[in-house]
Amino acid sequence: MLRWRELVLQALVLGLVAWGLLFLVGTAKVRMAAQGIPFSYTFLTQEAGFSLSEGVTWAPGEGLRPYLPSDTYWQALLAGFFNTVKVALVGLVVASLLGLLVAVGRLSANPLARGLAFAYVELIRNTPLLLQLFVWYFAVFLKLPPWENAVTWGGMHLSQRGLLLPEPVLTPTALAAALGLVLAYRLRARATLAGLALLVPTLASWLVWGPPLRVSPVVVGPFGARGGLALSPEFAALALGVTVYTSAFIAEVVRGALQAVPKGQREAALALGLSGWDAFRLVILPQAVRIAVPPLANQYLNLAKNTSLGVAVGYPDLFSVYSTVANQSGRSLEAILLVMAVYLSFSLSISGLVNAYNRRVALRWKL
Repeated sequence: MLRWRELVLQALVLGLVAWGLLFLVGTAKVRMAAQGIPFSYTFLTQEAGFSLSEGVTWAPGEGLRPYLPSDTYWQALLAGFFNTVKVALVGLVVASLLGLLVAVGRLSANPLARGLAFAYVELIRNTPLLLQLFVWYFAVFLKLPPWENAVTWGGMHLSQRGLLLPEPVLTPTALAAALGLVLAYRLRARATLAGLALLVPTLASWLVWGPPLRVSPVVVGPFGARGGLALSPEFAALALGVTVYTSAFIAEVVRGALQAVPKGQREAALALGLSGWDAFRLVILPQAVRIAVPPLANQYLNLAKNTSLGVAVGYPDLFSVYSTVANQSGRSLEAILLVMAVYLSFSLSISGLVNAYNRRVALRWKL
């Protein structure tokens, strides 16, 4: 009886929420219709007519290509979404590694390392992210030397236009090597066959297509550059800002997880003859990961949503493109609902991946 009562209450709550949403949407549609603005998404097929400082989009029959002002509104929004994903992916990877490094520094026996890590966490966590973005953009990247006096080192060029790097280009040999690794993993119980599965396709493709990785150099001229990988000041400021900011929170999560592992685990590992590094890598860290993964999901979601602050430094992320589309088309409601759905789907995807990994590494008790 109690179970049925809970189900009925949950159904009533969901029904009230759904009714509230439908009421709000219906009211908005009526008000828009009264002003001669019907609720419709047909505007997405209209020509955008504005340019973006950077970004790629998808075009039917062409695939991925640079965004053009002659593209439609939905292609402009898609370019903004790709820019958001680019920042988020870079931030997730780098913030995780930097957070782990700072967390280890917080627990270091070296007073200098421990003090620097403590100062880093306290300074970053207690400063607004928007202020940090302004510092990175206006006080760092816009103060770099002009293009004519760019700092050059090892094929890299750093100036007010951003950072130019030699671009790594994967060849079919890389795909063959990846397939070889998969086959070797599947045949790992048979050492000889695993080695052949790894070496044969890799060597054969190497003879045909060359090494798995080639580097496209930057060709610099007096007015610009060709080739290479260009990182704009706006992208660098946003990526660094959200990465550094999130890494401070990740460091505290990881530090708490490391301290939650019983001290006896490290003592037992050292007693078995493992070095301090091996004890940390093989015993402490795997157990800490199980503790840290659930709260880390919240930090990853915060990072993905914080990329919307790119509008403050002129980075054409999804929210920035939405602002332009809404102002030009007059379709604020339709556009904001679409952007909210995209951010929701993106966040749910990150949450689903982290939860799947959490289920994979979680301990399973058999009673």
